[in-house]
Amino acid sequence: MINKPSIPFRCNSFLKEWKRGLTLTSLEQDKYKKEIELLDSQLYNLRNKHIKVAVFGRVGVGKSSLLNSLVKKRYFKSDVVNGSTVTPQSCQWGKSFKDIKSIELIDTPGIDEVLNKKQYDIAYETAFRADLILFVIDSDLTSIEQNALKVLLAKGKQILLVLNRSDQWDHKQIKVLKNSIKNRLPSTANHLKIISVAAAARQPKLFKNGRVRSQIIGPQVSPLVTSIIEIVEQHGELLLAINALQQADRFHNILNQGRLKRNKASAQSVIGKFAVIKASGVAVNPFLIFDLATGIACDTALIVQLSKVYGLKLESKAARELLKQLSIYSSLLGGTQVCIQVALRAIQSFLLFAAPFTGGLSLASTGPIALAQAALAIYTTQITGRLAAKKFLKGNHQRSPQPSLLLRRLAINNPQVKMLLHNPCISKHPNKDQLQALLP
Repeated sequence: MINKPSIPFRCNSFLKEWKRGLTLTSLEQDKYKKEIELLDSQLYNLRNKHIKVAVFGRVGVGKSSLLNSLVKKRYFKSDVVNGSTVTPQSCQWGKSFKDIKSIELIDTPGIDEVLNKKQYDIAYETAFRADLILFVIDSDLTSIEQNALKVLLAKGKQILLVLNRSDQWDHKQIKVLKNSIKNRLPSTANHLKIISVAAAARQPKLFKNGRVRSQIIGPQVSPLVTSIIEIVEQHGELLLAINALQQADRFHNILNQGRLKRNKASAQSVIGKFAVIKASGVAVNPFLIFDLATGIACDTALIVQLSKVYGLKLESKAARELLKQLSIYSSLLGGTQVCIQVALRAIQSFLLFAAPFTGGLSLASTGPIALAQAALAIYTTQITGRLAAKKFLKGNHQRSPQPSLLLRRLAINNPQVKMLLHNPCISKHPNKDQLQALLP
C-alpha cells in the first residue's frame, strides 16, 4: 500500500512549482522586494522545519521576562522601566522535538508605543512573520489588545493567550479575571485558551523584625511550556505549511492586484483607440452594411487585444468559453445598435432626398446625425470593451494556480487544518465593488 504524501510535503511541492511558475518583471521584483523576502523566508522555514515563536503585547506586560524564563537565563533585555525592548531580539530554544529541527524565540517592542510608530510597526511586522504568537497580557483586556487580536487573527495567526503575573491573585480572583477576559475577547478569538503564568513569581516573606517583603521564588511557566510543546509536537509541520501557504497567498494577491490595476490603464487605452477607429468609420461611411462590418471587425480586434492585456491565450479552453459568452453579449448589443443605426440612416437618407426641395437646408441636419452615429459607435465599443474586460478579469483570477485554493481545500477536508484555521485568512474572488474598481 502506497502511503499518501503528508500535507506539509504536498504544500512544499505545490509552493515550489507555484514559485517556479512566477514570472516577475524587474519593476515587480523591485516593488515587491520586501514581500518576496518574506515569502522566501517562510518557504525556507518550511523546508528546514524551523518554527518562529514571537511574544507580543503591550509595553510592560513582561514579554522579555517570559522569554528569559523559557530559556532559563537572562538573555532578553528586561528592566523595571517599561519598554526596554526597542528592536526584535531572538535566540534558539534548546528544546528538542521529533519532527521540528529548531525553534526560534523572538522578543518584540510593545504595541502601545503610540509616540514611536516605528516600534509599533516592527512589533506587528515581526508577529506576521511568526508561526506561533504568545500574546501576553497582565490584566483584563484593553481596547488596544482587543484590536490587536482582531488584526492577528484576521491574518490567520496561531495564538496562545498568556496571562502573566498571575502570582498576584489567588485562585478565585484568577477565575473571575479569566471570565472577564473571555467576555471581552473578540468573536474571532473565542476559541483561545487563557494560560496563567508568572515569569518572575514572588511571594511574601515575614522577616524577624516583623516586616513583610516580597521575594522572587522563580518562574512559574510550566503550563505555557506544556502548551507550546504540545502544539509543536502535534501540529508543528502543519503550522509551517499553513503559514507558507498564507504568505504565498498574500503575495499572490498583492501581485495580482498590482497587475490588474496596470491592466486597467492599458485596457482603457485600447478601448479608447478602437472607439475612435469605429466612430470615424461609421461617421464617414454612408452604407449601413459597411458600418456593421466595421463594427464587427473593431469589436473582434478589441477583444483580441484585451485578451493580450489580461494575459489570456485565445487558444485555451477558458478563453474560448469567454469568447463564446462575449459573442452572445455582442450580438445583443449589436442588434440594438443595428436598430438605432437603421433609424438614423433612414432619417439621414430622407434629409438627403429632401435637399433639392429645401434648397439644401436639410443637409445641415445630417451633420448632427453623423455625430450621433459616431457617439453610438463609441458608446457600444466602450460597453463591449468593459464586458470583455470583466470576463477576462474573472477568467484571469480563476485560471491561475492559487495557494488559496489549496488552503481552502485543506480547510474543508482536513480536521487538523480546520481546527488550526479558526478564522482562515484565505483570499476570495474579487467582490462586486472590488471588480468594479478594476474595470476600465
